[in-house]
Amino acid sequence: MRVLHVIAEMGTGGAEALVAGMARAGAEFGWHSAVASGGGHRADVLRGQGVPTFPVPVARRRPVGVLRATAATRQAVRGFEPEVVLAHNVSASMVARLALVPKKVPLVTVFHGVADRDYAGAAKILRRTSGAVVTVAEATASRLRANGLDPVVIPNAVFPQEPRVDRATVRAALGVGEDVPVALCLARMEPQKRHDVLLDAWSRIEGAELWLAGDGSLRPALERRGVRGVRFLGNRPDAADLLAACDVTVLTSDWEGMPVAVLESLAAGRPVVATDVDGVGEALAGGGGLVVPPRDPAATAEALGSLLFDAARRAEVGAAGRAAVTRAHDPRVLMRSYDELLRSWGGRR
Repeated sequence: MRVLHVIAEMGTGGAEALVAGMARAGAEFGWHSAVASGGGHRADVLRGQGVPTFPVPVARRRPVGVLRATAATRQAVRGFEPEVVLAHNVSASMVARLALVPKKVPLVTVFHGVADRDYAGAAKILRRTSGAVVTVAEATASRLRANGLDPVVIPNAVFPQEPRVDRATVRAALGVGEDVPVALCLARMEPQKRHDVLLDAWSRIEGAELWLAGDGSLRPALERRGVRGVRFLGNRPDAADLLAACDVTVLTSDWEGMPVAVLESLAAGRPVVATDVDGVGEALAGGGGLVVPPRDPAATAEALGSLLFDAARRAEVGAAGRAAVTRAHDPRVLMRSYDELLRSWGGRR
């Protein structure tokens, strides 16, 4: 089955990690996969592993951008001749639908989530673009159902990724001692992720470091705040190495689908502190972390402090999370579910 993934970019985000994992794992299920995107380090890696990649400029919701992205995606369709197109999120679905005219290739959307105010508009668009819609968490599915769309739920999974170097090596490279408690946030520096809340929380914590791995439009303003004990690491392709070197991970988003960063943290045995939004609670339902209210720096600081300075508790919570993610977010289960769905829409072995 020839599967073309269409996604805006292939950088450090969770949707990108899912696409990369599925593209690599697809061969086991009889898939020949390709990726059409705006590029990024994950696309570079896939290309080096023999996965066809096609460049598509990011549309950025501008008419001229949509036209250019549509033309590039149409070239990808002609070059790869997919049996099924798997579009990730709403904008990619719009571009893919336009690119497929007049070809009769099934289009399936993976919906990773939007802000609360955007659900009605997303459902309206997806009803017109997509033969089927997959959501990555039950929480996002219920919101789409409330807006007249009936999606399939396939919870996100975490694909194995071993660290390339050990904890001591990463810490030595950053000049951080082994005994310094470290919290890690893997997130783009955009409004959704609410790094401002995290920095407000961190200003209440002493004797530890916060590593911010990611980049985005808000980085300059966040750096200007000058909160002590914070390192801005920029975009990093070595998330597995950073997870091995940290003690706790944290995510203070206003909304999420089912964040892959949380699942990766659980798989690495790292306790998570995250806001109780959308699929986060589902990801942590089996243990592995603490949920806090959105936009609550005091609660976030308290939860972080309870883990950062208690090694025994970290070990207990981390072990519970590793066991839970193994049970509930197996990548083979995810791939079987997608395989059955895509074949029902026209793909054949």
